[in-house]
Amino acid sequence: MKKFLRYLGLGLLSTFLTATPGLGAERLSFYYPPFGEFSLSVDSLETFAKVGKIDQDLSFYASRATPQQLAQLRDLLQQRFNVTPTLVSQVTYSPIGEQVVQQLGEFLLTESRQNGFYAIRASLILAAADREGLTVVNLLRKFPSNTIRVNFTEGLRIVDDLSQLLKRRDEVVASLQKEAIAQAANSTVDFSQQPDLRSPGKFRWQKKSLELNDFSRNRRLPVDIYLPEAGSQSTKELLSPPFPLIVISHGLASDRFSFVYLAEHLASYGFAVAVLEHPGSNAERIQQYFAGLAKAPDAAEFINRPLDIKYLLNELQRLEKSDPTLQGKLNFQQIGAIGQSFGGYTVLALAGANINFEQLRQNCNPNYSSFNLSLLLQCEANKLPPKNYNLKDDRIKVIMAINPINSLVLGEGGVSQIKSPVMLVAGSQDIFAPPVFEQIRPFTWLSDSSKYLALIENATHFSAIAETTSQNGVLPVPPALLGPDRAPVYSYLNALSVAFLETHLLNRPEYRSYLQPSYATFISKEPLNLSILQSLSADQFNQIWNGSTAQSAKPSNLQPTPIRESLR
Repeated sequence: MKKFLRYLGLGLLSTFLTATPGLGAERLSFYYPPFGEFSLSVDSLETFAKVGKIDQDLSFYASRATPQQLAQLRDLLQQRFNVTPTLVSQVTYSPIGEQVVQQLGEFLLTESRQNGFYAIRASLILAAADREGLTVVNLLRKFPSNTIRVNFTEGLRIVDDLSQLLKRRDEVVASLQKEAIAQAANSTVDFSQQPDLRSPGKFRWQKKSLELNDFSRNRRLPVDIYLPEAGSQSTKELLSPPFPLIVISHGLASDRFSFVYLAEHLASYGFAVAVLEHPGSNAERIQQYFAGLAKAPDAAEFINRPLDIKYLLNELQRLEKSDPTLQGKLNFQQIGAIGQSFGGYTVLALAGANINFEQLRQNCNPNYSSFNLSLLLQCEANKLPPKNYNLKDDRIKVIMAINPINSLVLGEGGVSQIKSPVMLVAGSQDIFAPPVFEQIRPFTWLSDSSKYLALIENATHFSAIAETTSQNGVLPVPPALLGPDRAPVYSYLNALSVAFLETHLLNRPEYRSYLQPSYATFISKEPLNLSILQSLSADQFNQIWNGSTAQSAKPSNLQPTPIRESLR
């Protein structure tokens, strides 16, 4: 009933505003001390967007921009975001969405110079409901104020902070690449004479689908199992049933098809692979939420996801005794786990990293701001009752975390508890789980000597996800966020996962050379250059970070937000 009244109110508001043209914003006002106030009409922006004409009002600003910047501005103004008003409403009324709009409201103010939170939310929904759709110009047209006051000083500060942060990130990435190249130069291995782990292995495999139901938690778990066929390998192959078992955990708003390529590749090397869906945070659940048919994923997902994996392993152990297709096929003494993004958190928790409630309590508050978008999700865990949830599963011997989120929800106190071999995979252009904060710095917290950091230059948060999955995802993802052609990333993960699992799960030292920096150099393809590091201490990281700070043209303004605190 409450949701119905909300949508009814939005419908009435939409009718009222669209029938009253005078309520839309007519001008953008910029106040920039000590130079005073400047303004620009929305009509000028709309004319420029539609026909490319720069009128007298816009010419003052256009004369100070390059042709490339003007072309980018027009592209932005013309961009139509294909989202429904229901989806926009669900997002902007969610706790995370409200935080984002609240922070945006510090930049876009109402005519009375108040935070533009409510005006922005209303105009987003109304623009999405309009036949012209959600565009920047239409958003301005629906803004319920004659003038939108742009906090130009705050905008410049944000741009300055962001540019410094990106500069620091690039310097850290370049420093680590340089170190990896230096280490690779000492290698004597001729990988051209070695088996190519990027190519499929010699096992045939079959796919078996299950639907498990954990009635105690009301969780329905679809599972696909990729099972190697016994006797199909060449006589030189060492693996035979029971096969080592690998579990793959997907990210938020994803599904069990996101890493089909990796599951099939591992199965071809004799690994049994179980890929499940987490019903509280998979693509289906997010689609239902955006359609107004389900509530938003809640903080309990930080507990339920690892418990999903535990339940899956329990059920497979039970089924292995009764199901003829599984009998004698699964080795529960050799289990590894791979996860991406939220799934990366999941496998880190299963490996022994406890939720760091003290850090969440200290750093998560309604007023925090950060360029680390993953903190919006991580801080949801602060709503959980603080206690030790005992998410560790001793059956899991090694983990591989791709673009994991962990800096705040687990922190150094949690990550340092992991005592098993770990490989972290980072993309230098990941804006959702930024590499410096979520993978590079946490890599220094790992205490086990068998640890690896795979850093992929120019890779994004979506580079590891199967192309068809990311293209048909819950939300439309702009091509710029997808990054370059992802085929090289798939080949990297295929090869590195085999090498890592063979070395540390199956104890086969002959595969260790594939985990050296020289192998990364050998298989790298521009622009997605791959680097591998086997060690990086906290002191070394701090020296790199402080060194990049010292090279900055001006002092950094990055404190005291939570993620900035963690880098002190």
